[in-house]
Amino acid sequence: MSEPATDAATVPAADQRWPWWPLLPLYPYGRRRTLVRELIAGRLWSFEQLQGVWYVAVPIRMVVLRVREGLLLYAPVAPTAEVRARLRDLEERHGPVCTIVLPTASGLEHKLPVPAMARAFPNAQVWVAPKQWSFPLPLPPAWLGFPARRTRVLLSEGVPHGDQLDWLPLGPLDLGLGTFLEIACFDRASGSLLLTDALVAIPPEPPAVFDLDPTPLLFHARERGDEPLRDDPQRRRRGWWRLVLFATYLRPRPLVVPPLGEVLRHCLAPGCRGARAHFGFYPFRWQPGWQDDFEALAPGGRSTLQVAAVLERLVFPRQRAALVAWIRVLAGLKDLRWVVPAHHDAPVATSAQELAALADRIETEEWAPDQGAWKTLAGIDRTLVGLGLVPGEGEGEG
Repeated sequence: MSEPATDAATVPAADQRWPWWPLLPLYPYGRRRTLVRELIAGRLWSFEQLQGVWYVAVPIRMVVLRVREGLLLYAPVAPTAEVRARLRDLEERHGPVCTIVLPTASGLEHKLPVPAMARAFPNAQVWVAPKQWSFPLPLPPAWLGFPARRTRVLLSEGVPHGDQLDWLPLGPLDLGLGTFLEIACFDRASGSLLLTDALVAIPPEPPAVFDLDPTPLLFHARERGDEPLRDDPQRRRRGWWRLVLFATYLRPRPLVVPPLGEVLRHCLAPGCRGARAHFGFYPFRWQPGWQDDFEALAPGGRSTLQVAAVLERLVFPRQRAALVAWIRVLAGLKDLRWVVPAHHDAPVATSAQELAALADRIETEEWAPDQGAWKTLAGIDRTLVGLGLVPGEGEGEG
């Protein structure tokens, strides 16, 4: 594997502008800094940005893969001027961007950048996962900005670069409101498996993309709102662990919300009188032992492939068999060496044996639990089932 590239901190803010952020108003809103890393020399690159809600930010990744015909973009990120310039650099060395792939039917954070990326590379063929859907109105893809004349549907209209790549669908799975479908891409030449959302690996240390914008780490590393956003490795690590618990379970178990009066007393303290610190507004209090829940996500202090908890509890609770079958298909890939998810850590060294063991654990251990760290997710799932918005027990299997 190649070492990460070091991005200059002098990229003009105008080159990091993302004008379409109001369509999905996530942090960091209109400015998207990008870290570019070469994962496999001359073959695979990662374009990483931050994305989240109220400083609960995690990495989102586009993978650039060199194929014989040029460059394939898997799960595009916001195509800022900075991103386009870095892609042009790769084009000069490895050929044109020839293929743009949207590998999910439901992931808005992956879907929204695709039309803009397609406009930036007008000669590229666009491939989208089947069963695309929009809410609240079911609009056709052309109305969502996908170029009608050069957009094709994966699987039903073929696959791109099928002599070099394998395309492996998970789904379609009925969500009630729409359909979950994710299509993995296996690059035979490098042994790399590109994924979107279903599987992740959580590193014990903050990902390098936070070096471009450590504010989310420093904000959540504090114990009270009147603490300034001080920066050091220990605080960055503590902030990362807490961000992961928010992103994984939505409301972490070891966290309580203090009384509003107490929260307001800490506002506008010295060092916290700016928007970066939200003027000292910090309505969280972490209880002793909160670290245990993070350590369960990174056992032994290492990145381990696992099902994303939000999907396990809200998408897959009645689809365990389909998920296990898909992972067993992945485990059967010849010469599999690396997994590259679109979130959290990448690349993750793996093997057929490790994926088969993951499938065994999912099949035999407790699944989509209701208690402990999962309590908030379980409550959301019960509410959605009660409202008839998602299938109930026994309705989604098939």
